[in-house]
Amino acid sequence: MSEKIPLKDPSMRLLPRIIFASRWLQVPLYLGLIAAQAVYVVHFLVELAHLIEAAFGNQTALQALVTSIGYKTNVPVTTLNETVIMLVVLALIDVVMISNLLIMVIVGGYETFVSRMDLEGHRDQPEWLSHVNASVLKVKLATAIIGISSIHLLKTFINADNYTDRVLIAQTVIHIAFLLSAMAIAYTDKIMSSVQHNKH
Repeated sequence: MSEKIPLKDPSMRLLPRIIFASRWLQVPLYLGLIAAQAVYVVHFLVELAHLIEAAFGNQTALQALVTSIGYKTNVPVTTLNETVIMLVVLALIDVVMISNLLIMVIVGGYETFVSRMDLEGHRDQPEWLSHVNASVLKVKLATAIIGISSIHLLKTFINADNYTDRVLIAQTVIHIAFLLSAMAIAYTDKIMSSVQHNKH
């Protein structure tokens, strides 16, 4: 006589559906990041407008730039010099890299944790999105953070006269920590990929 298999509790079928559907709670978070990116775009355009105006001799725009980049000198800045231009351009690059980071988090996170976007075959599909998963996303985010940290460190060294040695050392140590963390994440991902490949 065959042993009877107990029927599953119908209430347990609903619970997994509710838990799985809870992933949609992340959508407002990604929409919030899109709003944050819009703020970055506005900030970028304002800084770019100030840079162009300062290039044509607008003193108000020049002082706004000097204040925004935290540039200090004993001699009043009355013209757009190379140091100010370099610091402003690095600040603009910083905004672009953070925007790229936001795109990776928004698009990659939504694709990985919420729902498929069905972008296969779309001409504008990002190259990295075709093979994105949680591990790949972590490595790419870590790499992006290193790039952002490098820009901040370069800005600090260019404007080193306005920072103490303690701040310079601390930023350097933090950047090295980011670098080592990214290497550890990439190495761990490589080991995990090798283990999964050997299983197959």
